[in-house]
Amino acid sequence: MIFANVLSQLPIALPAISYRAVAPELVLFGGALLILLVSATTGRKEHPGLYRAIALAAAVVEGGFSGYQLYLAQGAKASLAVAGSIAYDGFSAFAGIVVAAVLILGILIGPGFVQRIAGDGPEYLVLVLVSAMGALVMAQGEDLIVIFIGLEILSIALYVLVGYRIGDGLAREAAFKYFILGGFSSAIFLYGTALVYGATGSTNLAKIANFLSVNVLVHNGVLLFGLALLLLGFGFKVSAVPFHLWSPDVYQGAPTSVTGYMAAMAKVGAFAALIRVFDVAFGSQITLWRPIVVGLAILSMLFGALFALRQRELKKILAYSSINHAGFILLGVYAGTAAAISNTLFYLVAYAVIVVGTFGLVSIIQDSLGVVEGSCSLDQLRGLARSRPALATVTAIMVLAQAGAPFTTGFLAKFSIIVSVVEIREYWIAVVAMISAAIAVAFYLRIVLAMFRGEQEQEVEGERVLAIQGAATEIPGRRPALAWIGVSLSLLFTIGFGVFPQPLLDLAARAHIIG
Repeated sequence: MIFANVLSQLPIALPAISYRAVAPELVLFGGALLILLVSATTGRKEHPGLYRAIALAAAVVEGGFSGYQLYLAQGAKASLAVAGSIAYDGFSAFAGIVVAAVLILGILIGPGFVQRIAGDGPEYLVLVLVSAMGALVMAQGEDLIVIFIGLEILSIALYVLVGYRIGDGLAREAAFKYFILGGFSSAIFLYGTALVYGATGSTNLAKIANFLSVNVLVHNGVLLFGLALLLLGFGFKVSAVPFHLWSPDVYQGAPTSVTGYMAAMAKVGAFAALIRVFDVAFGSQITLWRPIVVGLAILSMLFGALFALRQRELKKILAYSSINHAGFILLGVYAGTAAAISNTLFYLVAYAVIVVGTFGLVSIIQDSLGVVEGSCSLDQLRGLARSRPALATVTAIMVLAQAGAPFTTGFLAKFSIIVSVVEIREYWIAVVAMISAAIAVAFYLRIVLAMFRGEQEQEVEGERVLAIQGAATEIPGRRPALAWIGVSLSLLFTIGFGVFPQPLLDLAARAHIIG
């Protein structure tokens, strides 16, 4: 009775819902629910092709909605929805297009390999759709609480995907490590949100920006600590140094196709949220957070490149490569200009497509070699070009694209970020970035040389011979046809927009953030 009386005196005013603004999320959530419904009513292992078709349709429709939003949400047409907690602008629409691209590639590349581990159930596709929805919520969030909810939706789905190989100890360890450290980082992010609320009186980004623009904090220690904790939470999700320690083990332990999807989707969601938070809410406090961001960027670029040189496992090399890329993207955030934000978005989409395609190729290589999902050393790559010339050539192109080879999106992405830094006259930072890029070329070339030089070594101690010609014998029914389609799309994107980048650059330039 007392509870009812309290509620009667405190009516709950529900905000108006703009379904147009949240249509991309609803499409992905609806696709996940439809897959579960089909699996529950028709038998969970009877229709893997139908599950994949539903997931692809959801991804395509979501990308279409996001493209339409990008067309509409220009200038004055950009707006806030759901009580100002969701942004309907060009930035979130562009992020939605990138999410759709990563999702389509992940759906094409992943299930063929994952199904051999856990059968034809709908779990993988449901999890990738839900994680993509979390990334979209992060990109659209105009409130720190909404961003936190998106972060958790994305993260929890990725924790499960990393541990998908239940019977594998390496995968269990990777998932447990990712879950524990991810839980700490989420708690720290939430604590930072609480401190920002204590300092400004709101968690809404626009209201925080307005408060900081009209008030001067005499004692800003609470705000500073809150900013630092928010950066720490984001730093973990993008695997920036020194919050990167989870990354190499998780990359190696996760199913390879899951690793590529995770690397791309986590960075798209986290960087989209990071850019919105610090550009919108804390743009007036740029002198406070810029030194931290540039420190994270430089450490990530240098440590990522240097530690990758010491690795012999292919997936660990690519993990440190991801850390190096995170440093470059952070430089775009550091520059902070409108052109730098556009260049950062271009880097994000270029990296996301390349990394999903690269790990898809690693999955195909592991499949052809008959090696365990979690391991693929440089020694096992030796001589691949002799027995699988097409596979080795495509892998070399994608690896060199990550290095920044000309006529690829990787080259334009790194070049545009360095130009952004030069435009704000931070020449020494540009020099550091170029040095790290030069170091990175060395470990990328190690991968290429391993494939195109020498014969495959034989294991003397093991029971089996790892000669690539013998290990690459075809197993009937295991040819990953859809994976090759996904890899081919990634390759076409990387080279096509590397040679003709203007359409993609124009899209990125239209991705304005509502202030």
